[in-house]
Amino acid sequence: MFSAGFQVALALDNLSALGLEVSPWALVALAGVFFLTSAISMVTGSTSLITVPVLLQVGVEPQVAIATNMAALTLMSIGATLPFVGQSKLDLRRAPWLIALTLVGSALGAMLLRWLPDSALSPFIAASMLVVVGVSLLLGDKGIRPSIQALSPVWSVVGYLCTFFLAIYGGLFSGGYVTLLTATFVGCFGHTFVAAIATSKLVNIFSSLVATVIFITLGLVNFGLGLLLGVAMFLGAFLGGRVVLRLPNRWLRRIYMITIVALALNLLLRP
Repeated sequence: MFSAGFQVALALDNLSALGLEVSPWALVALAGVFFLTSAISMVTGSTSLITVPVLLQVGVEPQVAIATNMAALTLMSIGATLPFVGQSKLDLRRAPWLIALTLVGSALGAMLLRWLPDSALSPFIAASMLVVVGVSLLLGDKGIRPSIQALSPVWSVVGYLCTFFLAIYGGLFSGGYVTLLTATFVGCFGHTFVAAIATSKLVNIFSSLVATVIFITLGLVNFGLGLLLGVAMFLGAFLGGRVVLRLPNRWLRRIYMITIVALALNLLLRP
């Protein structure tokens, strides 16, 4: 097990190699932000809409920021899934198909990052936030309780297709990916919010992992920084998952919607 001091030192070495001067205290603060964000985003998703801009603020190049954040998300997703194991919240019946579609889609998305110019990333992130807001508002009261009526098989097909295309986006950037995936599982599969949150975290392990492997082959991942932030996110998500299991679906939906509206206001008020 790496000590916290060793992780900070390794992260500093990796950042110095990139020409970035970041103090140990700044790294500790960065880890704190990632810890809190991962704990809160257990309900809301959209982790990368906060963490990637923070990495950009400390001077990490856009492609490296996205790739390193993806590596940290892999550890976060593992920590987020563990509290739901054995709790009958994971949709294990659909999981194999969801994971298979996600592996293919995320691999395609990760390969696209290499060809996407840095100048296009900021508008891309902003557009992602607007889509997250719109889709989330369309959910209405769905997800508060299990669907009583069986959904049409057509909705299942739509759900699987959305999972595949969202995986492409998830492998490319991931900002809002789990939020949209949660909405898809609620709307298309009739999941409650807690079941959708749990299953989306499981799927995101594979989305983040395959994208991270591709980013490593492309030389885009900052290993020291990714390890430090990944451990912080793992701990935050694990604690957040335990809180989610104790909250009713109605409160999960309220937290989800308030956060989405806050993201939208942040986008609209940004100069």
